[in-house]
Amino acid sequence: MKVSIIGTGYVGLVTGACLAEVGHEVICVDVDPRKVDMINSAEAPIHERGLPELLKRNSGRRLSATTNLAAAVADTEITFIAVGTPAANGKIDLKYVEAAAAEIGRAIRDKAGYTTVVVKSTVVPGTTIGVVQRAIERASGKKAGVDFGLGMNPEFLTEGTAVADFTFPDRLVLGGIDARTHDVLRELYQSFDDSVPRIETNPTTAEMIKYASNAVLATMISFSNEIARLCSAVGGVDAIDVMRGVHQAGYFTIRHGGERLTAPICSFLEPGCGFGGSCLPKDVTALVGQGRENGLSLDLLQSVLRINGAQPDEMMRLMGLHYQSLRDVPVAVLGIAFKPDTDDIRESPAFPLIRRLKEQGATLTAYDPIARPSEHPDLAGVRLADSLREAVAGAKIVLLVTRWSEFSALDGLLGELGTQPLVVDGRRVLNPGSFSQYEGIGRA
Repeated sequence: MKVSIIGTGYVGLVTGACLAEVGHEVICVDVDPRKVDMINSAEAPIHERGLPELLKRNSGRRLSATTNLAAAVADTEITFIAVGTPAANGKIDLKYVEAAAAEIGRAIRDKAGYTTVVVKSTVVPGTTIGVVQRAIERASGKKAGVDFGLGMNPEFLTEGTAVADFTFPDRLVLGGIDARTHDVLRELYQSFDDSVPRIETNPTTAEMIKYASNAVLATMISFSNEIARLCSAVGGVDAIDVMRGVHQAGYFTIRHGGERLTAPICSFLEPGCGFGGSCLPKDVTALVGQGRENGLSLDLLQSVLRINGAQPDEMMRLMGLHYQSLRDVPVAVLGIAFKPDTDDIRESPAFPLIRRLKEQGATLTAYDPIARPSEHPDLAGVRLADSLREAVAGAKIVLLVTRWSEFSALDGLLGELGTQPLVVDGRRVLNPGSFSQYEGIGRA
């Protein structure tokens, strides 16, 4: 099929590259000429495992990029909307989605062939048949379900493993307003393994499936951190040991080849310094906002956000057990990206922690193997180290914020340097016995 994708962020570009890999002809559209040039030169504008190889195999063959949305839509059968949906003022901001829909509408106004428009961006339930449909119909003068198809096909991609997640999906949610839209989506994904569950539904249900999927993950993280706080207060109990016991329940284990394995969902049942990224914080915020607009107070999800927002304070509390004042104390912050294997810094817990440390007058150094956002306002006055060794040399406190595998070598490195700083483990990935001074989330 001929496919156009509006937006070349993590979702749009990975979707485009993976669809090209399975044989579709894909045109990616972006307003940024620099990103367009990079894609056409087979260079990845984002850090994502496996993406550079896909671009090298497909750019200039089945994958291209352009700034000309109208031309891309005119030349393709199906158009995806994969633009950003940030949160603003406690609710989702749909301005980019609406603008893309209007521009698509103008592009299909004089197009003779039938086009199917599919929303890939994460949008609150009712957006596709509401904001998007109205914008396309108004700009095109055409009718959804008569002159063009309309659907919602949410993504379930984890940054760092997005290529693998798209290539080997755990489910395909195909939301369409009519049978013809579902036919188009079935054809698009016909090369995928028949064993992959295909959930065919309406666009609004597809939107809610995406939000509910993210909200339950965020809830599990905040639940784990609530338990971790209680473990710290009770004393004599470690939240890591508690969660290991929880993980062994039959609900969270699977049998494979006679072996009992912990289900992947258990990675969200671990204490830590908080979730971030482009999805969980804004998606839970958007659901709470939509509830408010519908006269509902979503108390559980509000608590999820409140607990998560307080995790940097828990890191500060652990430092306060050893230091009455942080003024002029050299502190190394390990990790700027919100998670390992990505350069995405959106909503990273590193930033609220850095702001609190600045308020306390600490002398700050930060290090991340990939993410180096030197222009970020929160990093003003923060020294960005070029290596882990440089970051921790001379530090009195070392804060582990992101679960990069490189940081597992911290104990050996500190031994080489002959230093014994306070290590505050915000991800509980280090061995407490390897450090003379250690504090960890959920540990008394």
